[in-house]
Amino acid sequence: MQNLLPGLQQQYDLDLVIANGENAAGGRGLTLATAEELFQSGVDVLTSGNHIWDQKEIIPYLDGDKRILRPLNYPPGVPGQGYWILGQTLVVNLMGRVFMGSFDFDCPFRAMDSLLQELSEVPPVIIVDFHGEATAEKMALGWYLDGRVSAVLGTHTHVGTIDARVLPQGTAYISDVGMTGPTNSIIGDEIQGVIDKFLTQVPTRFSVGSGCVTFNSVLVEVDETNGKAKSITRIDREWT
Repeated sequence: MQNLLPGLQQQYDLDLVIANGENAAGGRGLTLATAEELFQSGVDVLTSGNHIWDQKEIIPYLDGDKRILRPLNYPPGVPGQGYWILGQTLVVNLMGRVFMGSFDFDCPFRAMDSLLQELSEVPPVIIVDFHGEATAEKMALGWYLDGRVSAVLGTHTHVGTIDARVLPQGTAYISDVGMTGPTNSIIGDEIQGVIDKFLTQVPTRFSVGSGCVTFNSVLVEVDETNGKAKSITRIDREWT
């Protein structure tokens, strides 16, 4: 990120950089050191997902650093917050419920409805990171929020999709942004270890892959007066 993001900020004149950082600490979770490294690279706010609790050191800071989000639709009483406001922009982190294991999340659709109703002032620009496994659930939320938010950007599968588009009422959508991680890997993990797990079914801890790195992202252009997306474009890079 430190090698690439500053150049992209200058090239595209970026106003806001959002990164999902839930796997930044060696493939699982987020630490204070990795969060700070991302912020120093130019990231403005970090979203997350089901791995936000993997590194216990970050949990006490979720209530303090407003730039680190956990999904909004965790049950009441969970540390941290699911949204962040800076000026005319609202960033929201939601979690899907389909194929997401044994977690018992609140409904992301109703959680978003409640947030928009409860905020005393809703900024015109609203960006949603929807962290989920099922493309159908992500698409459903995109259409559900079309015209009410500026963008619904899917994360979690680590595989970038090619369905980036602006929906009819002005919401930019993509099923999955992708990942920043080793190109020659299985969703970031060392290849042979993952293959061995499928062959043997023996539980094992995977190692992060190495070598050439892929950077996946999208650029969303939004009309700040009405919050409607003008365009959404994939920006993918690779470096050694």
